[in-house]
Amino acid sequence: MSATIENTPVGERPAAVSFGRAFRFWLKLGFVSFGGPAGQIAIMHQELVEQQRWISERRFLHALNYCMLLPGPEAQQLATYMGWLMHRTWGGIVAGALFVLPSLFILIGLSWIYLALGDLPLVAGILYGIKPAVTAVVVFAAYRIGSRVLRNAALWAVAAAAFVAIFAFDIPFPLIIASAAAIGAFGGHFAPAWFAPLSEHGPRSGYGPALIDDDMPIPEHAVFSWKRLAGVAAAGLAIWALAIGSLVLLFGLDSVLVTMAWFFTKAALLTFGGAYAVLPYVVQGAVEQHHWLSTTQMIDGLALGETTPGPLIMVVAFVAFVGGWTHSALGTDHQALAGTVAALVVTFFTFLPSFIFILLGGPLVETTHRQPQFTAPLTGITAAVVGVILNLAVFFAWHVLLPDGVHGGLEWPLAIIGVAALIALFRFKAGIIPTIAACGLTGLAIRLLSG
Repeated sequence: MSATIENTPVGERPAAVSFGRAFRFWLKLGFVSFGGPAGQIAIMHQELVEQQRWISERRFLHALNYCMLLPGPEAQQLATYMGWLMHRTWGGIVAGALFVLPSLFILIGLSWIYLALGDLPLVAGILYGIKPAVTAVVVFAAYRIGSRVLRNAALWAVAAAAFVAIFAFDIPFPLIIASAAAIGAFGGHFAPAWFAPLSEHGPRSGYGPALIDDDMPIPEHAVFSWKRLAGVAAAGLAIWALAIGSLVLLFGLDSVLVTMAWFFTKAALLTFGGAYAVLPYVVQGAVEQHHWLSTTQMIDGLALGETTPGPLIMVVAFVAFVGGWTHSALGTDHQALAGTVAALVVTFFTFLPSFIFILLGGPLVETTHRQPQFTAPLTGITAAVVGVILNLAVFFAWHVLLPDGVHGGLEWPLAIIGVAALIALFRFKAGIIPTIAACGLTGLAIRLLSG
């Protein structure tokens, strides 16, 4: 680690961050947030906790645990939370929106190419190399979080149980999280030292004082009040009602756009566990029920989502673009415009609940970050999340390295790329984005050379 961070000595607290500087950071994050939720959270931890020192590790993990409890994309919600904590409501809106917008516009462009030109050899080649790199990033994220969180045998046991539960028994993610919270609450009552928050166990994280540190008072805008809670809830419902009401007036109650808005509102509210938990629900509704796209197109869309920055759930923009195009939502002469409008509509209704959840619950989370009855359950959740992330790494590795099963043989080029990515991350401390970029270019070169 360098002697200074943003011209601030390690032993000193960083200076206040201007809204403009934070805006530039969130914009950059929106373009480099590859690697799915685990990779994105690892990037934010590295930037916000280790390098910039805008927030302490304990408060970062406390916020992350809250986001893990919510339906929707936890990495985008965490970015929204961080922006809100630093710069109030507009800070949260800007951080959360910039986390999504770059990938939205990239996916709109790729979706148009997919439907208009029908072939994406460049993306396919890059994706070939990115897949093992993403697997390595997820393993690295599990290690980084686990090495700091799993401080004793009890937390190791929670992580191991979570891994076995989801890997061997396919237990739903929400049930695992609820069980981990219950274990944490029980342990916090009978063995509080084992489930103490990170910064209460041993020395400070070692990154130096943070701008928003453990001992800092709660910012004025983050103080909980029932009046504020009611105001945010009313505003969120009003925005949703105004948006969907406008679509009904413009296009009719039975239009494709209104159906998409309602369907993805339900998807945002009813699905827990991140993008991979949402996808079965989206496939069931978009492919089987509404026939917005085919199964093959859905698989292609997931591949495109993997190649772009931002949350993986942004695959819904591809689903909407294809559905709006093929169903001629704005008439047969405006298919590209229909796809674009559909992608914008679906993205809005998918992410609106995430913003409302953060602005609603953020003050309560901040109020409880030093109260053991709240922090112990969240410590249990963090331990369980390590096991869930490790399961995701195993899932990726299996499907990437053994695409045709055990009898189909190992995909040796991808195995070599994956091992190289692990060595780069663990041994040479390479950055996540350079590692992914190098692996993507390697995969493209292999595809081109192999014809």
